[in-house]
Formats: sequence, structure tokens, C-alpha cells
Amino acid sequence: MLNSANRGLYVITDGPRGDLLARVETVLDAGATLLQYRDKSNDVARRRNEATALQKLCARFGVPLIINDDVTLAAAVGAAGVHLGEDDIDIASARAQLGGNAIVGVSCYDSLQRARELAQCGASYLAFGSFFDSPTKPAARRATPDLLIAAREFGLPLVAIGGITAENGASLIRAGADYLAVISGIFGAPDTPDAARKYARLFAAV
Repeated sequence: MLNSANRGLYVITDGPRGDLLARVETVLDAGATLLQYRDKSNDVARRRNEATALQKLCARFGVPLIINDDVTLAAAVGAAGVHLGEDDIDIASARAQLGGNAIVGVSCYDSLQRARELAQCGASYLAFGSFFDSPTKPAARRATPDLLIAAREFGLPLVAIGGITAENGASLIRAGADYLAVISGIFGAPDTPDAARKYARLFAAV
């Protein structure tokens, strides 16, 4: 399980990519505190192999592995939990497969009401965004820092996502984000570990 004492960089993968494991190892070594395996392809065998390898890597670094959307895959590889969007199964069904101590994070987009409902349903963390223009989801709904401020009342870890950089991330931490979730800012960077360290340092500075 998570609590607000655990905070930091939440890295989300952007596969499929041939250098996935090597680059993930560098970000874990650079200080990432959560890792989400996100791969929307239908290559079941490759996804299973990659998730298994990532789980071993994460265990070595003591970092929880979260699987995007796929509860069955999360259970199969012994991941710490799953991240659910609005079109995925409900929290209770995910916990029935993964166990009561699993991390079940949820996307709340730009909705405080959705966050309230999912907090009552037992979510482990609440993710809001996109806060800035995002190359991963250019048409994503736009959230504001005020949402993070308001969501503190739910007493759950808060995740900010969407176009976050080392330059704009501090403002979201000040508003209440416990985690900054980053995809292209890590995997699109010329120096992956250096980018990860810059994000991680924001939490020490705020």
C-alpha cells in the first residue's frame, strides 16, 4: 500500500521499445519511486515477458511495479498493483484478483467528484491530469492545480500527470502532488537517468 509519506517520481513506460529494460534500470537507479508498465499493444507473450522482467528489476530496487489496465497481467507477474482508467474494471474487482493489499490507482482526469467516489471505493491513489500539453495524450482533459489542493481532503496520495517537466513540476508538488507521473519527459530525454534525477530533486526542494 501507499501513503503520503512516500512521494517522488512515478515513471510510466512508453513501449513497445527495444531498450525498455535498460532504460528502466537507469531510472530506477536514478531515484524513481514508482514504475508503471504501460503498453497498449496486443502482443500478449511479449508483454508478459517484459512485465516479468520489470517485476524482477523493481524488486531489486525496492520500487513497486504497477501495471496499466491489465489486472490479469498484474496478478500473473506478481506486480504490486494496477492502474485503472474510466473504461477499466472497478476497484473491487481488481482487489478480488490482486488481494486487499494491492495498489489500485485510478485516473480522475479533471473531476473532483470522480476522485471523491473512487476514494470511497478504496482507491490507493488518485491521479489527475493532464496539467500541461502532453505529447502522449494531446487531446486529454485539462486539470488545474486547484484540483490537487481540493483533493487533499480525501487523505490519499495524489498523482499529477500530463506534460510535466522539471521546470513546471514544482508548482504541482506545492499544490499537493505526492507523485509526478512522467512518460515522454523521461523516455524522450537524450539522457534518461539525468532527466530522472532532475524530477526526483524537485521533491527535496519543495
